[in-house]
Amino acid sequence: MFLFFTNKIKIPEVLKKINKVFKKNGFECYLVGGAVRDFLMKKKPSDWDLTTNAFPNQVMSMFKKVIPTGIAHGTVTVHYMGKQIEVTTFRTESDYTDGRHPDFVKFASNIQDDLSRRDFTMNAIAVSLDTGRLVDPFHGKKDIARKIIKTVGNPKERFLEDGLRPIRAVRFSAQLNFKIEQNTYKTLFDNQIKEKITSISVERFRDELIKLLKARKPSVGLKILEETGILNFFMPELTPCRNCIQNDGRGYHIFDVMDHCFYACDGAPCEKPLLRLAALLHDIGKPDVRMEHFENGIKIVNFYNHEKKSKEKAEILMTRLKFSNAEIKYVCHLIENHMFHYESAWSDSAVRRFIVKIGKDNIDDLIDLRLADMYGKYNKPVRIHDNPACILLNELKDRVEQIEKSSSVLNMKNLAINGNTLIKAGIPSGKELGKILKELFNMVLENPSMNTEEKLTECALKMYQSTL
Repeated sequence: MFLFFTNKIKIPEVLKKINKVFKKNGFECYLVGGAVRDFLMKKKPSDWDLTTNAFPNQVMSMFKKVIPTGIAHGTVTVHYMGKQIEVTTFRTESDYTDGRHPDFVKFASNIQDDLSRRDFTMNAIAVSLDTGRLVDPFHGKKDIARKIIKTVGNPKERFLEDGLRPIRAVRFSAQLNFKIEQNTYKTLFDNQIKEKITSISVERFRDELIKLLKARKPSVGLKILEETGILNFFMPELTPCRNCIQNDGRGYHIFDVMDHCFYACDGAPCEKPLLRLAALLHDIGKPDVRMEHFENGIKIVNFYNHEKKSKEKAEILMTRLKFSNAEIKYVCHLIENHMFHYESAWSDSAVRRFIVKIGKDNIDDLIDLRLADMYGKYNKPVRIHDNPACILLNELKDRVEQIEKSSSVLNMKNLAINGNTLIKAGIPSGKELGKILKELFNMVLENPSMNTEEKLTECALKMYQSTL
């Protein structure tokens, strides 16, 4: 028996029209998943997932443009009125033996059976597109009101079906600011569940990690992942950061490296998950290089060159989690350079060299990483306008902006000459020509007025003759 609540959800016009198509062909259609949860939490859904008693081939016959995105699992994507809407047939499913996909999918006959296979009560609510009424057999609406994450039925059974579900519970906890229900939380520590978690593919963990990093406070979920041992399995490079003490007589830090990294992650912009990943990993090399000594009776803790070690470990970690080469390069570049020290005394040429080294597209992100690092020291935002370090960072941003507007040479392509020019001038192609071009580029960074074909050709010829 369905538990229909008296309240309704206002159905968007595009879904009303889609429902007319299903109804005309004799099928039911329901809105499910995160969109329902968002509606109940008075949030605007980012996308819509539908479920129906129509089979995938029947759905494909009803609409002009349908993509069989997951037809083996009963899912197709309908392109309708400028929207992409996933439609899945009512189904039940088995274990995920390969860690990626259910072993088999069995289509169900009704909406209640479909909802019973879902992970958490808050995700096991459907809305009839015909009436707008809720179908809530597991009291998910009540759990949403209580801000509780609770499995549908026995938590151990649900988690053993798919090892990703415990990680999803943690992610939702951070994302929604919900508490994991007591029995559900205890099950995260079950040895069988831990074994099941370790069987999932690294790609599935990576994708959940990225979603977690978009939460307002990722540290909430990261701490649970650490407590349950999940973090150590997928990201063991972080484990030595716990109890790696940074605090010394100078009072620079109050947290160990682990908590500092967690809070730095919170301090980075939530719309940039890869930047948050850089914040999470920016100090993971510190345990390897930690040194302490005493000066005038004061304990001093140092982490010389930790940014290089952190970059090395971040690259290993991200490679293992199968991030793309471009993503690895971006994160590691930020980590390696996060210890830059700007001073007002920097010359314009020094700022130009900084832009070239970091890349103009990365400078704002690097500065945001530095601000996140400051946030992580005390787990609170820095006062930008009266903090000396922040004032310097703002000054640097202004100078970078001014130089980008005024300088025409911030990469090799903007030189007044190129390799062909030098070859025509009598310098043969080869490694020496490449070295000369680099020297000319550095010369122009120091003195932009040198960027003329005549001046650079003259300098190039002198450089070449000196090598003969």
